[in-house]
Amino acid sequence: MTVLDRLAGALERRDEQPNVALAEDLAQKADKAAIDELIGVLRTSSDKRQKNDALKVLYEVGERRPELIAPYAEEFLSLLASHTNRQVWGAMQALEAIAEQRPETILESLPQIIAAADRGSVIANDSCTAILVKLAAMGHSETVPILLERLKKAAPNQFPTYAEETAAVLTEEAKPGFLAVLKQRITQITQRSKRERVERLMRKMGG
Repeated sequence: MTVLDRLAGALERRDEQPNVALAEDLAQKADKAAIDELIGVLRTSSDKRQKNDALKVLYEVGERRPELIAPYAEEFLSLLASHTNRQVWGAMQALEAIAEQRPETILESLPQIIAAADRGSVIANDSCTAILVKLAAMGHSETVPILLERLKKAAPNQFPTYAEETAAVLTEEAKPGFLAVLKQRITQITQRSKRERVERLMRKMGG
């Protein structure tokens, strides 16, 4: 049985468990040949289900062993232009997984990543924020102003999480602007638990 025969679609499964199990196996074995075969699917396959399955396996591998998929950053970046939303947010999750492995490539591609997040799903936006936070944590403080700008327009449901993640990498000079965003946006948050999270964060930050 080839690696492609083990994908969920090939097994006529509607759930993702076969893809997750395959990712765990490939990560454990560091099976670079199989990973390269899955990358080949991203490059050449016209079968949407097969492509989605391959991408799922790859980003699941990335969550476990990011170094195994890091050499393929360009393939994931190319998928950001896909008209299939599933492939866009799958590529974003792969890029999130390898951000610490390929920071320079990710930094150079931030306009592309941000544009994809802006037209994408909640998952794509989650991954975009996580990528920016990881880069900031590595010392690339130029991503902090981008995080603040994205925080200004974040959906109310995601705002507390994004604010907490941003706070963890905040530079001292960005703190006043961050608190100003919190004070402005808290008035738009109606759910009590989410509002309380923002209030706690404001107190913690001295606002």
